[in-house]
Amino acid sequence: MPEYIWKAKTQAGNYTDGEMNEVNESVVITKLQKMNYTDIKVKKKPKDLLENIEFFQPKVSTKDVVIFTRQFATMIDAGLPLVQCLEILASQQENKTFKKILTAVKTSVEGGSTFAEGLKAHPKVFDQLFVNLVHAGETGGILDTILRRLSVFLEKAEALKRKVKSAMIYPAIVLIIAVSVVGVLLVFVVPVFKEMFEGAGEKLPGPTLLVLHMSEFVQRYIVHILVLIGIAVFAVRKFYNTKQGRYLIDRFALKTPVIGILLRKVAVARFCATLGTMISSGVPILDALEITAKTAGNVIIENAIMNTRTAISEGRTIAEPLMETGVFPGMVVRMIAVGEATGALDAMLAKISEFYDEEVDVAVEGLTQMMEPLMIVFLGGVCGGMVIAMYLPVFSMAGVISGTKD
Repeated sequence: MPEYIWKAKTQAGNYTDGEMNEVNESVVITKLQKMNYTDIKVKKKPKDLLENIEFFQPKVSTKDVVIFTRQFATMIDAGLPLVQCLEILASQQENKTFKKILTAVKTSVEGGSTFAEGLKAHPKVFDQLFVNLVHAGETGGILDTILRRLSVFLEKAEALKRKVKSAMIYPAIVLIIAVSVVGVLLVFVVPVFKEMFEGAGEKLPGPTLLVLHMSEFVQRYIVHILVLIGIAVFAVRKFYNTKQGRYLIDRFALKTPVIGILLRKVAVARFCATLGTMISSGVPILDALEITAKTAGNVIIENAIMNTRTAISEGRTIAEPLMETGVFPGMVVRMIAVGEATGALDAMLAKISEFYDEEVDVAVEGLTQMMEPLMIVFLGGVCGGMVIAMYLPVFSMAGVISGTKD
């Protein structure tokens, strides 16, 4: 359907505007009149030449989805019809990609589909977790409650992701700076010293010769080095996309001394938060475990959850097979067992999730404090070592000149 831009006066006398997808201008005007708007002006939206090229379209962020979910929950709670909620939120959406998706969902619901079915058609924005929780909310008649719970969960999940990123950004930036500085020294600075040393005709110290040879190698093969780095990155990514590659890399990540501990705590926090939210929303345990496994972010954790799901389908409890996987800490498993025994598994999972959120904070802070001096020593050692190596012959020549004068 064509898209129209409209502007109208509200009952309060203020002007407002928006966009609407309808068959023609008359339908747009009729809908706006039903909303008690006056002085209505409608025109067809100009064509965007890049609108059909996905690369040039804005991405839908988690923040966009969270805001939409909160606003939608408030509207549903206020008693507005589902289609009208979608129409209002789509018209107010600034992200063009998200606007198209919400409009498509509205059209799907108008055609007789459920809200969950409309969302399911857009898996890149609304994942299985989102769709299943909405389905549970629609089935149980508590869609507003589920949406509020879902928005809180998404905010916590995004906060957890930011914590992990913040732990990785600092060492990555320092490493990039170190490599850049070394590259500049080898390509532009060292050759100047080389010409000076060749003119002096003195025998050079070992560290200086090493730096000079490194400079010659980098200058001669700089293109080859960059190509090899690109090929290596591409090869690792392709290998990770294979079943065996992902298993080996994820396993290595979990066994890494410091990073592995952080990743395990993040995985436990995510597992408990996701499973707890789904169980409290009325999603069956087997479905909840399957979706939780797919959102684990690590194939080792995913396999452990799926093995637990298989054991539960055979009549076992959750705690026993979780303990057998060896992936989850003993304390977590024992608390889950208590939650099962008392019939308050969702509440217990929420408590574990909160505890591990705090543990992630502590782990990130500790990692940052440990990495900071190490990175400074590394950067200073590499750059300082090169500078000293280049100045050793200068000191030697200065000593010779001083001795000659004496």
